[in-house]
Amino acid sequence: MGVGSANAQATRTWISGVGDDANPCSRTAPCKTWAGAISKTAAAGEIDCLDPGGFGAVTITVSMTLSCQAGTGGVLVAGTNGITVNLSPGSFVTLKGLDINGLGPTGGSLAGVRMAGGGSLTIEDCIIYGFQGAGSGYGVYVNGTSGANVLIENTRISNNLIGVYVLPIGGVANGVVIERSVVESNPTANLSVGTGGTAVISQSTFTGAPVAIAYSGGSVLSYGNNVIRHAGLPTTTLPLQ
Repeated sequence: MGVGSANAQATRTWISGVGDDANPCSRTAPCKTWAGAISKTAAAGEIDCLDPGGFGAVTITVSMTLSCQAGTGGVLVAGTNGITVNLSPGSFVTLKGLDINGLGPTGGSLAGVRMAGGGSLTIEDCIIYGFQGAGSGYGVYVNGTSGANVLIENTRISNNLIGVYVLPIGGVANGVVIERSVVESNPTANLSVGTGGTAVISQSTFTGAPVAIAYSGGSVLSYGNNVIRHAGLPTTTLPLQ
């Protein structure tokens, strides 16, 4: 993986809990944070973790993969978003193996992952919890302006005001697919879908909240293989629509 000049970007870069953002983000000289590595990573490239660490909040505006499967890839924030993805149509981002923590009611944090703009986002093998900002604490916030699409797989989303909130700007179509995931104990609702939004859920659990699933102007499609349970109420199943 050669670097042609001091300003060249690599297609794969590395971060470490003991790295330094002054480094070139190579495997032998890793960076410290996602934000430090992202400027040294080419569009459609990948940032990988060498070891566990706290790698900080980041805003992503080009196609990119953030992958931390060598241990905890921590993103711990207070009063802000954990990861903001703001893409143009046709761009894509993948987040793998991240632990995103908003510090609960005392943290006042906004969203674990906010999807803005357009393009597509995949959230895989992640844990997102503790986003309880005043009136705006969301685990995953799908808030696109030009047809954003989000796939959530094998992920746990808990103890946010709303677990997954699909609220397109201006009613533009936004979609989320939730597969093999657990969305639980979010004190307002586990899943909420507004006008222009569509959620497709499969093999997932929605439980432990006053409202398991809410949709007003949007739609929710269930494949009938989900556990859907309001807090203290019997399990129900939504029909396939």
